[in-house]
Formats: sequence, structure tokens, C-alpha cells
Amino acid sequence: MFNEPIVLFADSENFITKDNVNKLLIQNYGNITGVAKVQLDLNKVEKSIDNNPMVDKAEVYATVDGKLKAIVTQKKPVARIFSGTKSYYLDYKGNEMPLSDSETARVLLVSGSIDKVDDVKLKALLDYIYDDGFLKKNITGMNITPLGTIMMRSRSYDYEIVFGQPINIDRKFKNYKAFLQDAVKDTLIENYKTINLKFTQQVVCTKK
Repeated sequence: MFNEPIVLFADSENFITKDNVNKLLIQNYGNITGVAKVQLDLNKVEKSIDNNPMVDKAEVYATVDGKLKAIVTQKKPVARIFSGTKSYYLDYKGNEMPLSDSETARVLLVSGSIDKVDDVKLKALLDYIYDDGFLKKNITGMNITPLGTIMMRSRSYDYEIVFGQPINIDRKFKNYKAFLQDAVKDTLIENYKTINLKFTQQVVCTKK
């Protein structure tokens, strides 16, 4: 027989709780502590946890001292999408992830005409921002126009960043960082209305 199951998380997020995982186990097997090892299909247990929309992967196994152990890796949200009346997270793999009752992710907010941008290209852009410590902290929002142009918001300044289409991502952000490095020395940065990154050879600014 199994003793009380042990649930561990491979990350620090709380989109799904230990109680949630235990409930999933109980739903499939009743009182898990009373199930003999030979009756337990560990692969089926894993799949029952994997099917939770907050979970990326679960590993379930029996320990030598008679315990059932579940190690759960949760999905990693990179953005919160607002599409019409719908709101959900987009995870690092480009999959939809529902909002959590137990935790709110501090991620980039994306709104507007989401369908006007290719899913793969949008995922590449969101992942790039997420993986860059500076951009992750400083780019707070993104709006997609009906023409598919991406406009971004900065945490530190109230200008709008005209990113254009999600192409030449690395070049555009390198230009933006180089611009900022020089612009912060200039007190006039507070007077900028837009920072246009569409032209990869230069950054074009307009003032208020």
C-alpha cells in the first residue's frame, strides 16, 4: 500500500496547487493511500495530471519506501492575451493557458487584432522579450493594429514603440537598446511621442 502521496513542483509558480494535484489523483483512484502498487498505473496517473491546462509535464513514480511521488512542471506564461471578450495566457510553447484562481502572472499584456499576426512569429517575439531580462522588465504592453502593426508600451516612459511586423526581431531590439543608451543622457527623452523601430537601419523618433 502507498502512504500519503508527495507532490513537488519543479518551479516556483502557483498556477496549480498541491491540493489540486492531490484532487486529480483522488478523482482517478479514490483514496490513493489505499491502492496497492500492482493496481496503480503510473502512466495513467501522469496523464491525468498532464491533462490539467496549468501543467506542462508530470512525472509520477513509487519510491522504495512505499510513497507515491509526483513532480509537476507547470506551464510558463509569457503573455496575457486580450482577444474580444476572451482573456488567457500564452505559454512559452505557444499554447493557450487559462487564467489561474491562485496566482496572477506578471507578464506582457497583448491586445488588439491578434489574428492579424502569424502565430509562430508572435510566439517568437513574445519568447524573445521573455528571455531578455531588460525587455521583460521594461516592455509592459503590446497592441496589434488592424493592419498587423505591433505597438508596444514602455514601463519607464510614456512614448509608444512602433515595432511594425514581428520580423528582424533581434536587430530591432538591438537598435532600441542602443537608442536608449544614448537617449537616457538626453533629458529630451521625456518629450518623445513615438519610437519607430520599423526601419532596421535607424531609429526614428517623433516628439509630442
